[in-house]
Amino acid sequence: MADKKNNKRNMRNNDEDYNPKFRKARKKVCPLCADKNLKLDYKNADQLRKFVNEKGKILPRRATGACAIHQRDITLAVKRARQIAILPYTAE
Repeated sequence: MADKKNNKRNMRNNDEDYNPKFRKARKKVCPLCADKNLKLDYKNADQLRKFVNEKGKILPRRATGACAIHQRDITLAVKRARQIAILPYTAE
Protein backbone atom coordinates (compact mmCIF):
# COMPACT_ATOMS: atom_id res chain seq x y z
CA MET A 1 0.00 0.00 0.00
CA ALA A 2 2.77 2.41 0.94
CA ASP A 3 4.66 1.55 -2.25
CA LYS A 4 1.73 2.66 -4.43
CA LYS A 5 1.51 6.02 -2.68
CA ASN A 6 5.21 6.61 -3.10
CA ASN A 7 5.04 5.71 -6.78
CA LYS A 8 2.22 8.19 -7.42
CA ARG A 9 4.06 10.95 -5.61
CA ASN A 10 7.24 10.26 -7.53
CA MET A 11 5.38 10.28 -10.84
CA ARG A 12 3.82 13.65 -10.05
CA ASN A 13 7.16 15.23 -9.29
CA ASN A 14 8.99 13.54 -12.16
CA ASP A 15 10.47 15.99 -14.69
CA GLU A 16 9.85 13.61 -17.60
CA ASP A 17 6.12 14.44 -17.53
CA TYR A 18 6.78 18.17 -17.74
CA ASN A 19 5.86 19.61 -21.13
CA PRO A 20 6.65 23.31 -21.70
CA LYS A 21 4.05 23.54 -24.50
CA PHE A 22 1.21 23.16 -22.04
CA ARG A 23 1.35 26.08 -19.66
CA LYS A 24 -1.40 27.24 -17.42
CA ALA A 25 -3.40 29.95 -19.20
CA ARG A 26 -3.47 33.42 -17.68
CA LYS A 27 -6.78 34.60 -16.38
CA LYS A 28 -8.35 37.33 -18.48
CA VAL A 29 -8.77 40.69 -16.82
CA CYS A 30 -12.15 42.36 -17.05
CA PRO A 31 -11.81 45.27 -19.52
CA LEU A 32 -14.31 47.35 -17.55
CA CYS A 33 -12.57 46.75 -14.21
CA ALA A 34 -9.13 47.44 -15.67
CA ASP A 35 -10.07 50.86 -17.08
CA LYS A 36 -12.05 52.78 -14.47
CA ASN A 37 -12.75 55.62 -16.95
CA LEU A 38 -14.49 53.26 -19.38
CA LYS A 39 -18.24 53.48 -18.81
CA LEU A 40 -20.69 51.09 -20.41
CA ASP A 41 -23.51 52.91 -22.17
CA TYR A 42 -26.35 51.37 -24.18
CA LYS A 43 -26.22 54.31 -26.62
CA ASN A 44 -22.60 53.57 -27.60
CA ALA A 45 -23.05 50.94 -30.33
CA ASP A 46 -19.35 50.73 -31.21
CA GLN A 47 -18.46 49.75 -27.67
CA LEU A 48 -21.29 47.20 -27.44
CA ARG A 49 -20.29 45.50 -30.71
CA LYS A 50 -17.15 44.24 -28.96
CA PHE A 51 -19.38 42.10 -26.75
CA VAL A 52 -21.64 40.77 -29.54
CA ASN A 53 -20.65 38.26 -32.24
CA GLU A 54 -21.35 38.64 -35.96
CA LYS A 55 -24.67 36.82 -35.63
CA GLY A 56 -25.86 39.27 -32.97
CA LYS A 57 -25.52 36.98 -29.96
CA ILE A 58 -24.09 38.26 -26.70
CA LEU A 59 -20.68 36.69 -26.07
CA PRO A 60 -20.20 34.70 -22.85
CA ARG A 61 -17.89 35.72 -20.00
CA ARG A 62 -15.18 33.31 -21.04
CA ALA A 63 -14.97 35.03 -24.45
CA THR A 64 -15.25 38.66 -23.30
CA GLY A 65 -13.15 38.28 -20.16
CA ALA A 66 -15.63 40.37 -18.18
CA CYS A 67 -16.36 39.76 -14.52
CA ALA A 68 -19.83 38.60 -13.47
CA ILE A 69 -21.00 42.06 -12.40
CA HIS A 70 -19.94 43.71 -15.65
CA GLN A 71 -21.25 40.82 -17.78
CA ARG A 72 -24.71 41.51 -16.34
CA ASP A 73 -24.30 45.19 -17.20
CA ILE A 74 -23.20 44.27 -20.74
CA THR A 75 -26.25 42.06 -21.16
CA LEU A 76 -28.62 44.79 -20.01
CA ALA A 77 -26.95 47.41 -22.22
CA VAL A 78 -27.12 45.17 -25.31
CA LYS A 79 -30.78 44.36 -24.66
CA ARG A 80 -31.64 48.04 -24.23
CA ALA A 81 -29.75 48.93 -27.41
CA ARG A 82 -31.66 46.23 -29.31
CA GLN A 83 -34.97 47.51 -28.02
CA ILE A 84 -34.39 51.03 -29.31
CA ALA A 85 -32.92 49.69 -32.61
CA ILE A 86 -29.30 50.71 -32.09
CA LEU A 87 -28.17 47.07 -32.33
CA PRO A 88 -29.88 44.40 -34.45
CA TYR A 89 -31.44 41.35 -32.80
CA THR A 90 -29.93 39.10 -35.50
CA ALA A 91 -27.46 39.42 -38.34
CA GLU A 92 -28.65 40.78 -41.65
